[in-house]
Amino acid sequence: MPKLTLSKNALLILEQRYLKKNDKGRVIEKPEDLFRRAAKNIAQADAKYNNSKNNVKKTENEFYNLMASLDFLPNSPTLFNAGRKLQQLAACFVLPIEDDIHSIFKTLHDTALIHKTGAGTGFNFSKLRPKGDMIESAGFTSGPVSFMKIFDAATEQIKLGGTLRGANMGILDVNHPDIEEFITVKSKENVLTNFNVSVAITSDFMNAVKKNKNYKLISPRTKKTVKNESARRIFGLICGQAWLNGDPGVIFIDRINDFNPTPKLGAIESTDSCGEQPLLPYESCNLGSINLSNMVENKKINYEKLKKTIHIAIHFLDNVIDMCDYPLKENRKIVEKNRKIGLGIMGFADMLVKLGIAYDSENGLKTAEEVMKFISKEASIASMNLAAQRGAFPSWKDSAWNRKSRYFKGCHMLLRNATRTTIAPTGTISIIADVSSGIEPLFALSYIRRTAEGKTLAYFDKNLKKALMENRLYNDEIIERITKEGSINDIDEIPGRLKKIFVAGSDIEAEWHVKMQAAFQKYVDNGISKTVTLPKDATVEDVEKIFMMAFELGCKGISVYRYGSREGQVIYLSSKRDEQIT
Repeated sequence: MPKLTLSKNALLILEQRYLKKNDKGRVIEKPEDLFRRAAKNIAQADAKYNNSKNNVKKTENEFYNLMASLDFLPNSPTLFNAGRKLQQLAACFVLPIEDDIHSIFKTLHDTALIHKTGAGTGFNFSKLRPKGDMIESAGFTSGPVSFMKIFDAATEQIKLGGTLRGANMGILDVNHPDIEEFITVKSKENVLTNFNVSVAITSDFMNAVKKNKNYKLISPRTKKTVKNESARRIFGLICGQAWLNGDPGVIFIDRINDFNPTPKLGAIESTDSCGEQPLLPYESCNLGSINLSNMVENKKINYEKLKKTIHIAIHFLDNVIDMCDYPLKENRKIVEKNRKIGLGIMGFADMLVKLGIAYDSENGLKTAEEVMKFISKEASIASMNLAAQRGAFPSWKDSAWNRKSRYFKGCHMLLRNATRTTIAPTGTISIIADVSSGIEPLFALSYIRRTAEGKTLAYFDKNLKKALMENRLYNDEIIERITKEGSINDIDEIPGRLKKIFVAGSDIEAEWHVKMQAAFQKYVDNGISKTVTLPKDATVEDVEKIFMMAFELGCKGISVYRYGSREGQVIYLSSKRDEQIT
């Protein structure tokens, strides 16, 4: 059994959010107990497929070792709830909103049930008629943004599984008549604080932007054009608002549906709360992430270890579907038809550091493609192996993976899971693993993170600390400067070879962020949660270039954040050295 080694910050997060507590709020579970509890519970799904008790125990040990080694961690609800009363294990849900009051408030009720279990929700509000449109009671509707505010207020009252506030994604189609109100709704602080917002952009719209043409705003009720609008003006408004404080992001909805594996079941309209997981109405998905930092040995990627990790992780995630107690009967019905899972990564920036490769380099992009191509291939093989033992996902016959289906798209595979890969932001589980989040570069080499509970966690990059010690540069003066600046770019004593490798996100040109996301997207079934971090002096034109580049390079969505553009920034540079270096 691997020895579990956790940083101070990891222990703090586990105690605050994950470990079991008694009625007095006292922690009554060790981290090892948490991983054992989750492993034992998720392994029980094997019994459904006629496995012996010995095999179930073997699976339990494999799952425990996978997590205790920090080689892989599942999404937070699995760690919160596996083997406990709630037993709701998925992180991502999408709920439909139709243009009638019963649908709207049924979805609000369903949202409350989901948030109580520790998951997030995504909605597309585009079917709601625009502000000022007539309704049956002879009055006028207040429009989709007003209903978003109702959802936001309800979310504020519900604590996610007793540990986190609810998280929502609100989406509106770019051709909705209320699109301007939606784009600017978060221009002031403390509005829709429980929502990320994204504009669903079509390929036609982006082409109209390029050609400086008008496009149509269409009433969702009458399906008639209500106005011809300048695509370039609306695009500029989106980018200007994103520059202001990070919202909205954009999703490229046509591209998302081009990769919809089950189009017979409907079109995808929305994503989960962080944007990486496109889902059908009522669908949910459970996610997990491989720690790529742990896959490097002697400055090389250990592909055998990575392969083994992938196969066990796919087994784990497929089992989660069977062990999950879904909040709604509609959830279980669609989830069991498609059995979507999302295996992703964290610690990519740490991997590059260990390999001696700069994030913002052609070699960095090449490494991203090679690693993700390998993960995608092995995840599909693992899913096919499970399909041979347990059966393909029930909607496979009419899916894009069956050569006899009218929806076939050129790659025949008998799969257990309609999708296998997703790259999530891994905000909290990357803290537990003590690695960089998702595919993001290092935010800074030293920084402060503010938690949802109001605590502050101080970070100093552990790989940099090791490199400085090896080069006899780890002294108070240098540490003080790194802590204040978050970067080593302007420190003359530090050699150029280290500056090239230890690059902070704010020191990376925006185009490299987009290129990196596009490199990964080539081999990811679902989407990617990635934020392009911009310096404070970035311009609206910079944002316009980023969004257009993301569209042209094949991304499914993109968001930006300009440093210091929000009062309640979660991660920020420290003004002085903090003794809690982890």
